[in-house]
Amino acid sequence: MDARACADVFDFSVVDESADWIVVNKPAPLQIHPSKPGGPPTLWHGLRALLAYDLANGSALSIINRLDRETSGLVLIAKNPASARAFNKAMMRREITKEYTALVSGWPDKDEWSVEAPILRRGEVEDSPVYLMQRVHPDGVPSVTHFRVLQRLRQPTTAGDRFALIAAVPHTGRMHQIRVHLQHSGYSVVGDKLYGPGSQWYLRQISEGWTPAAQEALLLPRQALHSSRLGVTLSGQAPLRWEAPLPVEWGQILAGAEAQT
Repeated sequence: MDARACADVFDFSVVDESADWIVVNKPAPLQIHPSKPGGPPTLWHGLRALLAYDLANGSALSIINRLDRETSGLVLIAKNPASARAFNKAMMRREITKEYTALVSGWPDKDEWSVEAPILRRGEVEDSPVYLMQRVHPDGVPSVTHFRVLQRLRQPTTAGDRFALIAAVPHTGRMHQIRVHLQHSGYSVVGDKLYGPGSQWYLRQISEGWTPAAQEALLLPRQALHSSRLGVTLSGQAPLRWEAPLPVEWGQILAGAEAQT
């Protein structure tokens, strides 16, 4: 099979590539790494198929930025230990920039704002039906996200017809940080089963699958969060910048939507 055809089998696309790194656009709900033996194909499996020749000739893959299963968008992978070290050092120095695009319910009352609010696992301070669920709490780990409204939209055919496209720039990297900080701001991500209409949708998805009731409550079967821009500056090299277009499945909400000023 042709190398680029392998990427199609695993349902991701190559954005850019060099001898030292590759950037791909991961769709949702493709998982980054295997979580158990015999599980479904993951991005890691796809990368190993795609880069089989490189691996046979000494490459060693290292995924630099990780995305949740239901978050789509740009993922940077180093092809050798030297590149992995350089990227990881750049991340420690905060020289890797990330910008996400979120589709949220409602219209924010500000065009731009920052949330500086610590985050911890909800189960540490209260009962939580879902172990991995996070929340804002003064005892949590410091977390900062900057938000900017890209566009306010009205979708006349959809219940709860106000939506907004929002750029989110995380300055720290906590679990679920963007989603938790958006919920804290009063604007949940469309399709978010944990921080949207209620965490019961996460549990119901496990037991019932995608149902008409879930469609009505969540609108999308995945959270509308997308890694849309990624950049890195390595010492002595020109800055690297990548972009990924919005996922096509958001079109069912964006199609026919009227931009509002």
